[in-house]
Amino acid sequence: MPVELTVPQSGESITEVQIGQWRKAVGDFVEADEVLVEIETDKAAIELPAPVSGILKEIRKKDGEEAAVGDVIGLMEEGGAPANDDKPAKKAAKAEEPKAEEPKAEPKPAEEPAKPAPQPETTPEAKAEVKVSGESRVMPAAQRVLAQAGIDASTVEGTGPGGRITKEDAERAAAAPKAESAPAPSPAPAPRVEPEPPSAPPVASNVAGREEEVKAMTPMRKVIAKNLVHAQQTAALLTTFNEVDMGAVMELRKRYQDDFIARYGIKLGFMSFFVKAVVEALKDCPAINARIDGTHIVYRKYYDVGIAVGGGRGLVVPILRNAETMSFATIEKTIADFGKRAKEKKIELSELQGGTFTISNGGIYGSMLSTPIVNPPQSGILGLHNIQDRPVARDGEVVIRPMMYLALTYDHRLVDGREAVTFLRRIKDVIENPERLLLEI
Repeated sequence: MPVELTVPQSGESITEVQIGQWRKAVGDFVEADEVLVEIETDKAAIELPAPVSGILKEIRKKDGEEAAVGDVIGLMEEGGAPANDDKPAKKAAKAEEPKAEEPKAEPKPAEEPAKPAPQPETTPEAKAEVKVSGESRVMPAAQRVLAQAGIDASTVEGTGPGGRITKEDAERAAAAPKAESAPAPSPAPAPRVEPEPPSAPPVASNVAGREEEVKAMTPMRKVIAKNLVHAQQTAALLTTFNEVDMGAVMELRKRYQDDFIARYGIKLGFMSFFVKAVVEALKDCPAINARIDGTHIVYRKYYDVGIAVGGGRGLVVPILRNAETMSFATIEKTIADFGKRAKEKKIELSELQGGTFTISNGGIYGSMLSTPIVNPPQSGILGLHNIQDRPVARDGEVVIRPMMYLALTYDHRLVDGREAVTFLRRIKDVIENPERLLLEI
């Protein structure tokens, strides 16, 4: 009985995904837990492993196609590895694929009187039609010129190798009087012409020395674009700012860093302080930890904090489950592990699901100020930024302090401005006075 390959649940708000790259072809033997295909969501490229050992019998969703959670994207036949000299599954799969066997079956039959169509090479007009048949005959640089001039490629005679239309041919056609660009009759069926190698990206230029490179969006980038626009169109997003003096936390880290490393084997970073501060602030402002469900508000009494980390294919947001119960060392170790596995594309689906709030640290890339976008169905996201020495007033004097801007983007349908300001003030108080974390005040 065939084993169905289905799109797994990839997160609370994710209902559609895009198929990335299939690692195996139809007919290949696959070991259980071996990666079959990549699935692209708005935050990660997730590897789908084979549920059993067996032969990949069918691919229903190809690279780049969209699929819904629960859709069957392929079929496997469970079984052991075939012997080296006996590969029926692969042979059957190859038989299904229309390989280039037709050209072998047509050994140029000179004496076949029953051929209905005349040879296209017999007249100069037929030769011209063969040269312009198919988009594969148009060189990439020429394609851009013809598109801008509104010229049909079938009206242009190519002078390049094999009759290809070159950039010079396209420019001559664009410069010619418009009367010459009358539509040509539909070309007769012509022999298959060799397409241009797919590895060469389309490069276009309409002015000497000014080139443009055209690349298709990756499935992951398409989904990111779609979901971020959806978030802005469906939520009333607003961002409020504050700044925090990082001096106390920096001094604390400097004083206890060696002891912390000796005991826990990990450096004491800034993120553990902010995770702890966020949990305290969410307790004071429960609406920011809630979500909208139709006409109801769901208040979460737990704190699953998403941490945005750079991955091998882009940004991923794994979740710190029950962050309120985690120690500084556990938070630092978990985040370090997330970062390592994100670069290796080994983050698991379960680690990306859920989340009640997100922290995004653009400061590690040098960002001074930004307005992060909420990840639905969450209602808030905190943006951290670069630490910079700035002059500030302290006790009537101007002093230089290490300052960081904080940005809270929130869904204004659920969170009022008063709550947003209170949330940032609470984080500011805790970071500037980290002893509050120990005293829980």
